[in-house]
Amino acid sequence: MGCRMSELVLDCVDAEELARFWCEVLGFTVLDRDDEGGIEIGPASGFGGLQPTIILSPGSEPRREKSRLHWDVSPTDRDQEAELERLLKLGARQVDVGQGADASWYVLADPEGNEFCLLRAQIPV
Repeated sequence: MGCRMSELVLDCVDAEELARFWCEVLGFTVLDRDDEGGIEIGPASGFGGLQPTIILSPGSEPRREKSRLHWDVSPTDRDQEAELERLLKLGARQVDVGQGADASWYVLADPEGNEFCLLRAQIPV
């Protein structure tokens, strides 16, 4: 075996807001905070488990161009439509990146505009 993904780092303007958002979306918790305002979030089991943790790294510049990487999320305890409604209430917004009306997924953006997709497939926890 080679490597396993252990952390994702997301540059952001407001680490607190994104930590709140992504903790609610993924059922994560705040694991650590650094002196520069960075926040690590992840599953309650912490770093090194099956899911990577997310480092929210604050900077002063908002994102200006389309991200070259996005992640996909799948509902765990409800159908796609119910999960879409929940994510929108948390602060996500729907975006059009040319996915077409017949797409089986929804393209959303977090409060800072980082795109992610909500897939149809339900994954049990």
